[in-house]
Amino acid sequence: MKAAVITFPGSNCDLDMYHALVDEFQVDTEIIPATVTDLSQYDAIFIPGGFSYGDYLRTGAIARFAPVMAAIKEADNQGKLIVGICNGFQILTEAGLLPGALQTNTKPGFICDTTGLNVVNQTSKFTNAFTKATVKFPIAHGEGNYFVDDATLATMQANHQILFTYTDNPNGSVADIAGVTNANGNVFGMMPHPERAVDELIGNIDGRAFFASIIASLVNQQEATKA
Repeated sequence: MKAAVITFPGSNCDLDMYHALVDEFQVDTEIIPATVTDLSQYDAIFIPGGFSYGDYLRTGAIARFAPVMAAIKEADNQGKLIVGICNGFQILTEAGLLPGALQTNTKPGFICDTTGLNVVNQTSKFTNAFTKATVKFPIAHGEGNYFVDDATLATMQANHQILFTYTDNPNGSVADIAGVTNANGNVFGMMPHPERAVDELIGNIDGRAFFASIIASLVNQQEATKA
């Protein structure tokens, strides 16, 4: 497995993601600038949190036009795994790679806390290694209020695209949604930070199952290709 962590001007969680992938799971990982236009050598792509381009206009609104986004869309067309965490989630929705949009928290203000999550679907490429139905991940956002219209929500529920919901909704997200996939199940975004919950030193390793799920999915996919 070879992974790319995309860094935009203003990203600040790229090293957190790199640490989770390299130090905790020994994944061959490179931090790639948003000016890159070819991601063909990577099996998985991670868009970390932060404030891309200062979050001017709207979170993710400028990042969606970065050169790397064309390569990310091509990776999506090829069925590669793409993950957006926090600002990365916002970027993926702005780019149309995930349904919905992220709005200002119902109670305006930046939230920095740890929140409980329900693992709604434990069979996806991003959740297959979870053994607990409820986990805790850190959150840090001011615009994490996820919204989709009723018709889109119904479609997502029918397709099992909602992977995580909040146990105690901190930002007003519709249907308590914390993390979702696209219809094909290869693109995933969530506001909470699994990469900040992988090290016993900080007292929370609930996020390890997230990365273990991705690695298992890629191994199975590569074995199926060889068969």
